[in-house]
Parts: sequence; structure tokens; C-alpha cells
Amino acid sequence: MTSLNAPVILTRLGISIFIQRFISAYFGEVGFHLIGQLRSLVQILTSVTSMGLFNGIVKYVAQDKEDLEQLRKLFSTTFVFFTTASLLCFLILFFGAGTISNYLFQSQEYVLLIRVVSFVAPFIGMYRIFNGVVNGLSKYKQFASIELISYLLGTIATAYFIFVKNFEGVLISIAIVPVIQFGVLFFIFFKELRRVIPFKKLSWSAPMAKPLLAFSLMSFSSMLVSVLEIEIRNIIENAMSQKMSGIWTAMIFLSKNYMSFSVMLFSMYVLPKYATINGRKDFKKEVLNIYKTLLPIFGFGMMLVYLLRHIIMDLVFPGHDKEALEPLFKWQLLGDFVKLMASIVAYQFIAKKLVKTFIFTEIVSMVLFFVFSYYLVGDYGVEGVTVAHLLRYLIYFVIVIFLVWRYFNKQKSALN
Repeated sequence: MTSLNAPVILTRLGISIFIQRFISAYFGEVGFHLIGQLRSLVQILTSVTSMGLFNGIVKYVAQDKEDLEQLRKLFSTTFVFFTTASLLCFLILFFGAGTISNYLFQSQEYVLLIRVVSFVAPFIGMYRIFNGVVNGLSKYKQFASIELISYLLGTIATAYFIFVKNFEGVLISIAIVPVIQFGVLFFIFFKELRRVIPFKKLSWSAPMAKPLLAFSLMSFSSMLVSVLEIEIRNIIENAMSQKMSGIWTAMIFLSKNYMSFSVMLFSMYVLPKYATINGRKDFKKEVLNIYKTLLPIFGFGMMLVYLLRHIIMDLVFPGHDKEALEPLFKWQLLGDFVKLMASIVAYQFIAKKLVKTFIFTEIVSMVLFFVFSYYLVGDYGVEGVTVAHLLRYLIYFVIVIFLVWRYFNKQKSALN
């Protein structure tokens, strides 16, 4: 799967850099701020409308793909969750468009955009659910093609509005990308989806609510990350300006792109490896092995990003204030490196299904980021937010090490 995703990730990265360059050139830092707020909203809806069931659907479809009764139970429960969540999202977005527009954009100017998103919300949820089915069937090659085709189609629409300098069109094209993704997936996988999902036998019941809600809780943190990003932008905007929020958003865009390769590392190697490790000694040995072999590669890549920061700024962010953006690199890169070190240890929580511990550490991490950002932005400006990012993960790293140590102590005590 990873080998198939790598070309898709690299292609998307190249196209994304191209698009970000022109958004920066034509709409500047304020454009980045507004687009960042919209994308965070879409990410929230991705979690909420699908109720975070993606991983659960992947697991149960892979496990029970020949058991029609189990599939009926799975998708009846999913149908209840999805319908309820999507309807609530639609009502809140459509009738609360003015309030949401003020919260995200400090303006009533984008009420129409929020109402467009309200109609898109169900497609976001359906795409995520059908995405889970495809992954559960291990149709990785076809899914990689879907990802690439839908991304290209969405990019064409966005690029058109960029070049005609219609910013509202850019926002709407970003908002409707999930509809394009859903349409492409449904068209290519219609027969497979009809075979796996017993549409005619679905009922308004939730026989698998309990096991699926565990997956919803695990994904709760990803929704909070997007809420936190919106709040941080609002903090920067209120303390400084939308322009400075756009500077931070540019740094986050860059960070998410180079950190996407760490996700490949975790899915390909770390998570499967940890699932087979039970003792503290073996776990410590494996963590140290990753630190000695794979971590230096990421460290070298991050060092290159720092050394080439002026070229990157000229290439990707030509419309941004370079003097304001340049100081953020060192703190963001240091924070991301510590985050990577901590995540290598923290993936033990996911491998061993320690749901409560995982959620606790994620919430602590986000609270730390919010508090540090709130206080540091006043004295240090937008640079203070990236310093908060580093401080957050230094503390998070210590907490994660302690909790993993405690986990193995409990395991040892249970055996004795």
C-alpha cells in the first residue's frame, strides 16, 4: 500500500506547491488565512459526518467481507450514525451560517460559502465511509488512482479561479472537492460497493454501536486538531492581523507536507512492528533502533528544509512577507523533530489499543499548545506560536515516556 501511495503523495505535493505558489502571489497572507480556516472546517466535517468510523469500517470489512449478516449490522449502524451526524451538520451550518462565518472569517461576507459547505457535508461523510470500504477490500491500487484523479479535477477548478483572480471561486472550489472525490470513487467502485453494502437490507438500528464508538473516540483527537488550528488563527488575528495568521498558516502547510512522509513510516513499519512486541526490553530495543536508523534520515531532511528555507520561500510563498516567515522555520522544524521522536514512542498506545491513554495525551498536547500560544503571541508575535509548538512537544514527549513506562510496569505486575 505504501509503495503505491508514495507516487500519489509526491504528485499531490508537487501540484499543491504549484497551487500554493499562485495563491500566495495573487491573494497573499490574508488569502492563506481564509483558506486555512475553510480547510480546517472541512477537516472537522470529515471527522464528524463519518463519526470517525473510517478505521472501524476498514477493520470489519476486511474481517467480515463474506459475512453478509455482519455487513448488514455494520452498515446499518454506520447508516444511523452517518445520517444523524450529517443532518445535524447540515442544520447547524445552514441556519448558523452567519455565526460560523463570523467565527471563522470575522465577517458576514462568507455566509453563502458556509451554506454551500452545508450541502457538501453529507458527501464528505459518504466519501469517508466508502473510502473505508475500499481500504477494507485492500483495493489500494485503484484507490490510489481515485485519489489522484479527484485531486487533479479539484485542482483544475481551483487553478481556474486563481488565474481569473476570483477568490470566492477559489474558496467554493476547495469546498466542493469532497463532492468530486465522492463522485469519482462511486463511479469507479459502484459494483464493489453494491456487493459489500447491502443497501436494500439496511435498517434503522445500531447493533454494532459499542465497538464502532471506540473508533469514534480515537478519531475525536483529529477533529480537535482542526478546531485548535482555527482557534490559533483567531488568537493571532485578534492579537495581530489576518496577515500574520496567514504567515503561520504557510508554515503549517509546509510542515504538514514534509511530515506526511512520517505517516508512511508509521503505517508501513512502526505500527505493525509494535503490535508484535510485548516486553519492555524488546520495545526499548526497537525504539532505539528506529532512532538510530530512520530518525536521522528525517533529521537530515529537516536540516535541508532549514538550509534551503530562502529558496523554499521564494518558490512556494512569493507573496508572503519573508522577514516575518523566516524566523518560524527553526522553531517549527525543532518542534516537528521532537514530535516525531515522541510519536515513535506514542504509537505504542495505538498498537496496544490504549484508547483512553491515547486520547488523554492528545488532549494534553493540544491544551498545552493553546495555552502557550495564547500567552507567547502577545510578547513574541507569530514566532511565539512556533515556540509554543516546540514547548508543547517537549512536555508531551516526557508525558508519553512516563505513560509507556507505566504501561510496561503494569504488564510486568500482572504477569507476577
